[in-house]
Amino acid sequence: MRVHFIAIGGAAMHNLAIALHKKGYQVTGSDDEIFEPSKSRLDKYALLPKQQGWNPELITNDIDAVILGMHAIIDNPELIKAKEIGLKIYSYPEYVYEQSKNKKRIVIGGSHGKTTITSMILHVFKYHNIKFDYLVGAQIEGFETMVGLTEEAEYIVIEGDEYLSSPLDRRPKFHHYMPHIALLTGIAWDHINVFPTFENYVEQFKIFTDLIEKDGSLVYYSGDDEINKISNKLRADINKYPYQAHKSIVENNKTFLIVDDEKIELQIFGKHNLENINGAKNICNLAGINDEMFYDAIKHFTGAAKRLQTLKTNENTVVFLDFAHSPSKLNATINAVKEQYKDRELIACMELHTFSSLKKEFLPQYKNTMKSADKAFVYFNPETIKHKRLEEISKEQVKQAFASDNIEVFIDSNKLIAKLLSISYNKKNLLLMSSGNFDGINFKEFVKNIK
Repeated sequence: MRVHFIAIGGAAMHNLAIALHKKGYQVTGSDDEIFEPSKSRLDKYALLPKQQGWNPELITNDIDAVILGMHAIIDNPELIKAKEIGLKIYSYPEYVYEQSKNKKRIVIGGSHGKTTITSMILHVFKYHNIKFDYLVGAQIEGFETMVGLTEEAEYIVIEGDEYLSSPLDRRPKFHHYMPHIALLTGIAWDHINVFPTFENYVEQFKIFTDLIEKDGSLVYYSGDDEINKISNKLRADINKYPYQAHKSIVENNKTFLIVDDEKIELQIFGKHNLENINGAKNICNLAGINDEMFYDAIKHFTGAAKRLQTLKTNENTVVFLDFAHSPSKLNATINAVKEQYKDRELIACMELHTFSSLKKEFLPQYKNTMKSADKAFVYFNPETIKHKRLEEISKEQVKQAFASDNIEVFIDSNKLIAKLLSISYNKKNLLLMSSGNFDGINFKEFVKNIK
């Protein structure tokens, strides 16, 4: 099989390219810009395009499939050529389905927690030497790539993103996967640029459950009102498995699961992760993994990259990095750290970086999300707003939207860094939250200067 990637440098796209290369496919691709770590990873497997830019001459009749990334635009010259000569064009999720249509598909959806739950399941499967294929939205310890595809695996575990599939395919990605076993974590309005109303956003999750295979299963968090409404309208043939947070206790800044009369120490913490653990356990049970096997594995799970990732720790402070950017994720992550370290102050710092978070109409959704922090900083770059062609927002508007007296707003990353480094972190933790990098912070170098 020969496949060609248009926009091969994307986070998901380059991982799929490598996975197909490892499977023995002939893979080519192009892009007009490729950044790290995509660049080095592609180069390692001799998949890095020889030159940047689009080249219609690469599109030939012997290509079996063209995979189109979200970074490409409708008038991309390679896409035009592929259409002209009648090549089969897939979106990223469409092609993942093509690779998994003969497997048992486990799909993890929801506005938050899906990367962590997917990572937990992969960890448990790997710990017990169960063969599986996978797609996950973050780098996980012990996995070189975020996509793995084989011929022999019975299961594929897929993180089901609700964002659009490609410039040609405006359906949410997770509408392609047709799960045998599905999970929903919770629904909190996101991607306002694509789903302009909350009702429209919720509808995408209802459609997802309608696409569960006959006699399939839905595992869902029963503490979410919208998901409960969806679960009450499921087809009669779909089996339902509600879950809540796992029973636990916190002692000396460590979280322990309570299982019968036993305490199982975890490497992770937070109410949201206790919910995630029970969601993952339900999925593993449905895949034939009993509770004893699950607990034996989960106590070694250290988390996914940028999901309460520890950047620095000593007896006086911990510095965390987290992907949190939406209001619900922000609130859950801050509360998790506060509850885990009750004897320490929390300095919380977040970046408004996504389209939704920078949109003036969406800002009020952040009201009180950082109030649990002892001191909070919010950063945004006005140039990013211009790049996304959004209406300008001011520091005053942002502070008013968060509606907390503990908030200080920055628009200069150098001033933000200087402020963070001026703080004495004795008996204080620092939590950095963003889907970006605060416009170029080198986190490894930054934490060396935390005192």
